[in-house]
Amino acid sequence: MLWVLFLLPAWAVAGLACTRLCLAAVRAAAVESQDTAVAREHDLTLYEAAFLSGGPARVADLTLVSMARQRRLLLAHTGWATVVDPRARDDIERSVIGAIGPEGQSRIAPVRAAAAAADAVRHLADRLVSAGLAVPDGARTTVASGMRQVRLAAVVVLALGTAALLLPVPSDLPRTLMALWFALPLALTLSCLAIARIEVHPYSRWASPAGQRLLAALARRAGGTASGDDRSFLATVAVRGVRGIGEPELRAAFSHRDAAFGERPY
Repeated sequence: MLWVLFLLPAWAVAGLACTRLCLAAVRAAAVESQDTAVAREHDLTLYEAAFLSGGPARVADLTLVSMARQRRLLLAHTGWATVVDPRARDDIERSVIGAIGPEGQSRIAPVRAAAAAADAVRHLADRLVSAGLAVPDGARTTVASGMRQVRLAAVVVLALGTAALLLPVPSDLPRTLMALWFALPLALTLSCLAIARIEVHPYSRWASPAGQRLLAALARRAGGTASGDDRSFLATVAVRGVRGIGEPELRAAFSHRDAAFGERPY
């Protein structure tokens, strides 16, 4: 009966992991059902779309591009930003101008980092979480973590079953029946994973299922292209990022890495 000492922890590991995944899935489903009405009523702003698509860094990118389109900021392909009009129109623009500094010129990378960490972006995130459109920090990986635990549990059950079958000690139970006992917790973990993949709505890193539906609607209205008016252009930047637009100089401004860090472009 030594093999039973392997079977008990196999059941314990499988049961605990599957229970945690089921609870996480139930909580996610409850949040999704509550957010459905919000998704029908809420009209995303470009800042909100940027956050739901790419988080705080995408909000900073959108703000820089928007101000550059309005000729209130110059973005050089060498990776520098220069303030033309220091009058901010909202708190997020104010954080960008403040990050550039009193000299009115700074490299884009530190400006993006400072603007993404500003209070204005954090308040935007809090509003989206309260509206059910963004995933709270603590819940972003809950279901994914539960699925990883169940996968690990399946490996543990398989290892324990193999170890029990390879025991050199004689057993009064045939090896076939012993394998069937271990197949039960293994089947539990595998079926739990299969059901979770089918039933649990996939979360992105930032947007809840309701937020993802609004983003999809915004992308359709924008026509999926960076051409056209400023609204469509900025919507593309918000949803796809700077790499999603067809302006090489603007993309270079955000990706440039100058070896001479202190060299000014002007």
